[in-house]
Amino acid sequence: MRPLQISAETALKISKSLNMPLEQILHMPQHILLAKLAEIEKKKGQENP
Repeated sequence: MRPLQISAETALKISKSLNMPLEQILHMPQHILLAKLAEIEKKKGQENP
């Protein structure tokens, strides 16, 4: 599996928001990463109605 095609800056932001190591973000399958990001956005939406 090849690393995600995202910039280093984007990877750092995602890493911080998911509280995961940068290397794990870069090697995570894209569909799983998108699901995790959607989950975070859903939680943010519930906190800030």
